Amino acid sequence: MFQKLKIATLSAMIGLGTLAAAPATALADSLYFGFGIGGPSGGYVYGNSGRSHRAERPRRHYRACSPRQAVRKAERMGLRRARVVRANRNIIRVAGRTHWGRQHVVFARAPRCPVIR
Repeated sequence: MFQKLKIATLSAMIGLGTLAAAPATALADSLYFGFGIGGPSGGYVYGNSGRSHRAERPRRHYRACSPRQAVRKAERMGLRRARVVRANRNIIRVAGRTHWGRQHVVFARAPRCPVIR
């Protein structure tokens, strides 16, 4: 009788060990088991997928670069007091100041305002 109990206990420990060694899945609701210093533990996690529940702002996809977008991109590039100097159907020229003096940046009228010069 004692031999059967010992085999059943060993089988249960091997089975729980394989469960603990299995890769964790990224589920919002999951059941978990753990073996550690404080002894075996387990529990049920629910309701939190790790993402923020804040509403995201929708992204705007523009067909072409606008003068406002060109000025904002020039400011992100380090141009201070950026302003549109010239704009036609192909390019937008933005002027401003940097640490070294006056600078001009020319953007194409394409999505995401690529820099030409």
